[in-house]
Amino acid sequence: MASDWHGCPDRVTVVLDTNALMMPAQFGVDLFEGLRELLGGYDVFVPAEVVYELRGLSHGSGKDAAAARFGLMVVTRCTVLSPYGEKAPVDDTIIRAAETFNAVVVTNDKELRNRLFSLRIPVIALRSRSRLELMGK
Repeated sequence: MASDWHGCPDRVTVVLDTNALMMPAQFGVDLFEGLRELLGGYDVFVPAEVVYELRGLSHGSGKDAAAARFGLMVVTRCTVLSPYGEKAPVDDTIIRAAETFNAVVVTNDKELRNRLFSLRIPVIALRSRSRLELMGK
């Protein structure tokens, strides 16, 4: 795996998208333990735009709203990046963060995954609703 943004080869930088933060509530997955098993040492970043999206999804009732509220609790264990300032789509901010920090992105979003693969950015996705798997690069 590539060096993290500090230049340390033994730590991997990870960017989480919205559905990655909702995985623990939706599938009972321990996201941080899964990342540790897969990567060893890592640092987790979440774009501010992802937090805003979670806040919007957290209003109301239903499974998605509950998962978004749980995702907001998960964010407290991550480093939240400053907003980019312009009204860019959330997926664009995730890609920008991944490129900036030479990071792996955790997502189950098929469209985002395909964009990341085309840019040669590695992806971690949930497989069989129970384990994380590293794909690409």
